[in-house]
Formats: sequence, C-alpha cells, structure tokens
Amino acid sequence: MKTFYTDLLCMGAGLAGERVAVEAAKAGFNVTCLSIVPPRRSHSSAAQGGMQAALGNAIMGQGDSPDIHFADTVKGSDWGCDQEVARIFAETAPIVMREVAHWGVPWNRVEAGTHTYYKGGKPFEATELKEKHGLIHARAFGGTAKWRTCYTADGTGRSVLNTLDSMCLRFNVTIHDRTQAEALIHDGEKCMGAIVRDLRTGELMTYYARATLIATGGFGRIYRATTNAVICDGGGQITALNTGLVPLGNMEAIQFHPTGTVPTDILVTEGCRGDGGTLLDVNEYRFMPDYEPEKAELASRDVVSRRMEEHMRKGLGVKSPYGDHLWLDIRHLGEKHITTKLREVYDICNNFLGVNPIHQLIPVRPTQHYSMGGIRTDKNGAAYGLQGLYAAGECACWDMHGFNRLGGNSLAETVVAGRYVGKQIVEFLQGHSVDFKQSAMQDAHDLVADRIKTLSTAKSNSESATELRNEMQDTMMEGVGIFRNGKDLQKAVDRLQELSKRAENITLQGSTIGFNPEVSLALRVPGMIKLALCVAYGALQRTESRGAHTREDFPERNDKEWLTRTLAYWKDGETLPVLKYEEASSYYEMPPGERGYGGGKIIPADLPEEKLTVPGKGKKATKKTK
Repeated sequence: MKTFYTDLLCMGAGLAGERVAVEAAKAGFNVTCLSIVPPRRSHSSAAQGGMQAALGNAIMGQGDSPDIHFADTVKGSDWGCDQEVARIFAETAPIVMREVAHWGVPWNRVEAGTHTYYKGGKPFEATELKEKHGLIHARAFGGTAKWRTCYTADGTGRSVLNTLDSMCLRFNVTIHDRTQAEALIHDGEKCMGAIVRDLRTGELMTYYARATLIATGGFGRIYRATTNAVICDGGGQITALNTGLVPLGNMEAIQFHPTGTVPTDILVTEGCRGDGGTLLDVNEYRFMPDYEPEKAELASRDVVSRRMEEHMRKGLGVKSPYGDHLWLDIRHLGEKHITTKLREVYDICNNFLGVNPIHQLIPVRPTQHYSMGGIRTDKNGAAYGLQGLYAAGECACWDMHGFNRLGGNSLAETVVAGRYVGKQIVEFLQGHSVDFKQSAMQDAHDLVADRIKTLSTAKSNSESATELRNEMQDTMMEGVGIFRNGKDLQKAVDRLQELSKRAENITLQGSTIGFNPEVSLALRVPGMIKLALCVAYGALQRTESRGAHTREDFPERNDKEWLTRTLAYWKDGETLPVLKYEEASSYYEMPPGERGYGGGKIIPADLPEEKLTVPGKGKKATKKTK
C-alpha cells in the first residue's frame, strides 16, 4: 500500500482548501491537497455573484464599515451565528479582498463618473467619485445595508480559484486529484491523516499528516433539486461523523436559493437581483414588494424563497411540465450589461434553457443551495473532538452563518476563513509533533477495505445504491424542504431510518477493480443517509422557526428556548444521531432583535448582563436593534 507523509493534508482543493494550503506552504510546511476532480473544476468555480467585504469604494457603498457588515451578518443569521466569529470575518474580509487582488484576481473596478444603475427594475443615476476610480467595485446583494459584494462579472468563484491554484503552484503545494478520502486515521484523541482511494485504480492509500483539514464543500446531493454539483455528496462531513467523536453543527439549517433555473436547477446568481432584476408571477406582476416593501427581491435568501413559495401556493405560479415556477426578469438591464457583468447567466440560459435573457424571462424557483451546518469547529477552525483536525468553508460550521447566510458571505468565507484558519494551523504545526500510529492506520484501512469487500458480495436481499439515493432525495424534498412541520418531519425521519437499515445490504452490480463510479456512490450512500437524518431529526426537534428553518407548526422564533446551536453526534450502532446543544454565541455584541425583514413573532430571551458585554473590551451591547 502506498504511504504518503505531509505536514498538512487538505481534503478538498476548492477555495477554502487551497487558501489554507497557500498559508501553510508560505510558512515553509509541506502541504498535500486531495481532490475528487482537477482543482480548477472544484465546485467553487460555479460560484457567480461575488464576495462581501466592507470596502466602501462604490458610491452605493459609501460609509460602509466592518461594523455594518457585522450587523448585516448577525441579522442575516437570525441571531443564530457565533458573534465572535462574525466579527472576525467582517474585520478580516477587506484585507483578504485586497490581498487576492494583489495575487491577480481581476476584480471589477470603479469607473469615475455618472452611471445608470437599477433597483427593483427601475433605473437611477449615481456618480462614482473620482478619488475612488480604479478601486474594487461592489454590487448589491440581499440582506445588506450597503453595496459591498466584490465581483468579477458573474464568474467570481472561477476567477479567485484560478488565482489560488496558481499560488499553490508557486508555493509547491502537492495536488493529488481524482482521489477520495474514505476514513480519518485517528486514535480517539488525535487525527493523523486519512485513508484515501485512488479513483483511477481503486487502490487504497495512506496519507499521514501532522494536521488534517476538511474542506470538501457542501452536501446538497442529499436533495434531488439542488444547485450543487454531483461531487457535493458530503464526503468530508461523513468521514468526521463516522468517527463518533466529531459533531456536526446546525445540520437542520439548509438554505434554498430563490433563483434555481427550471428544470435544470442550475443557479443564476443573486447578482441578477442585485443588479436590478425582478421576480414576476404568472401574470408578469412584480410581487415581492407586496410581501417585503423595503427590501423586496433583496431581502435575505430564506425570506425571498419563502415568499416565492407562498406566492405559488396561492396559485400564482407558472404551470409547467416540471412543476410551478416564477419568472426572473433582467431584460431591462440591457444587452451590454447582461453579456458582460452577467455573462455566465447569459450562457447558462441560452445553453441549458434555450432562453435568451436579453429578450425573454428566466424560469426560476427556490432550489436547495447551501448548508449552513457542517463540521463543528471553534473560532480557530479546530474541529471538536479530535486534535489536529480542522475544517473550513461550506463543510464547516465555523459558525458565522447561523440559520441563514447572506449571499456573498459564504464565498468570502472560503478565503477569509482560509487565511485565518490557515494561520492557526501554522501555529499548531510549529508547536506540535505527532506520533503516527500503525495500529490507527490499520484500523482505518481495514474499515474501508471491509466495506468494499462487503459491497462486492452478493446477497439475497441486495440493495441498489442508486435506488437508495433516489429514495433519500425524494424523502428530503417531500418532508424537509422550505416549509416544515412535525408530521412530515417525523415521516421523513422514519423513512430515512428504513433506508439506513437497507443501506447495510448494498451490493455492486459491476466490478470493483479500477475506475468504478458505482463504488464511490455505494461507499457514500450510507453516510449520505446519516447526514439526511441529522438534518431531518435536528429539524424535528427544533420546535421554532429561525432563518431558513421554518416550522409551520411553530412559527415563532423562540429565543427563550432555542438560542442554541445543535450538535449531532453519530455513535456506532445507533440508528439516529445523538443531539446536544450549546449556546449560539458566548456573548451578544448585538442582542437578539428584529431583522427588519421577513416578519414573524419573536419570543424574547432574558439574557444576563454578562452575555451583553464583549470580553476584554468592556463594551456593552446595544439593546435595541432595528
């Protein structure tokens, strides 16, 4: 068996993984990144709209600051985030945007002079300042008080990923693509790397590492209708959950993006609405101002998705063979704007929908898009439960998003957390040595090898991995969607438990030798069902509505009882996760209040005075927030 040794093993080579890798490599450490696909094909490349950072260069962002960005983030999270982490993020983001610009990211820049912009479909003129000419521009995004989303047309993820991948080459980061981590090597206290499968040959390999980072992205493929790529199956989260030691945080917090295209579920960026696009119903009537007079289409994603669903429930959706949908209208932005600043949207609509958005409406509906939950870490990115294990990006619950993340915040998080967590890993590597234990490696290897052997053994009651995945996805769509209730959630939990039991009898239809995608799916499905159970069971137990978690039978946001973060552990042999809870935030620089959009009743918490003081600063929180 091949054995590799490295200082830092990064499971995932998207934006978060590569940014951490660059930070460690710059400090002189050996770094190896694993990736299912070539790094520049990582799902980060699909991100379109931009990255939030309070630069205040654009005239519509004038007066912006990390304080305002922090406040928007906390409100966006529906007070479910860790406010210390949200503060770290807001303060660091401007530094990182300038840093990646220095490395080569071609941000759109401010052009001095008077320009026509759009808000709610209507044009207005604004004059960009001469002294800001050439600085990083920004566009509007949902849930923000200022225009602060830095962008490169609508291909931001691809631009930043290409730049970071070049930096990895510059600093000699080793990339092993077409590899898939199957199990963590650990002794119950320390993580020592991973057992990895070569997707070309099927060979199992050992990667010993002094520190291990999981940065494998989301797990949207537990839903049938998702904007996530086929590789977003939660592989990293599964390896952590299977240790029985590392919890997943806030798994019930699932975001649906308002503008997934119909029928493809490919995302069209929030930048469409940020640049002035509007949502229309079957009568081509703009309905969002009726629900959200102030924010309209630029309320937070959880709110817009709910309003769209409510409107379709009233019979005002557009009928189609693929179900009801609504329209996104960007025609008034004009050909030049659409083919330059929204060029990927233009290509997606033409190539996948047969729609020309310059002249035609785009069919859209809310689609699963993002998981606020993930591997629970502390503020330094260190995972709970195992020393030497870290997580960053969408696969992590760092936790700056709480129960809803603002558009542009997660893409920024990849590089902001990547830089910040990378520095913490460097400190860890400088101060810790690891005793690589042969027995721990052998246990992890045998676990994976036995799974593969079992898959190739025919059984009288054999199950198909594909059929189980499809049934899981249907269950999640039917019972654990935008609107939830106790009856449907219980039904989903019961059904998923049945699927989990059946997954013990998965048998392959083909050979296990060499390249075989069926093996990858068969190895993943049991873990994907566990992730689905963490989502559904966590949602069943959380008897309130907060952010993207909307319980029709418990419509209030209950700060009195649920100002908490869910921690889901999976113990060996169990059929359900063990749920524990911790405080959402250790202190509240910004006490719970109204978001200013979305409506809904709040059951207030009676927080003690010490929770309203910022540690080390003696700064007292402001009790009223609007």
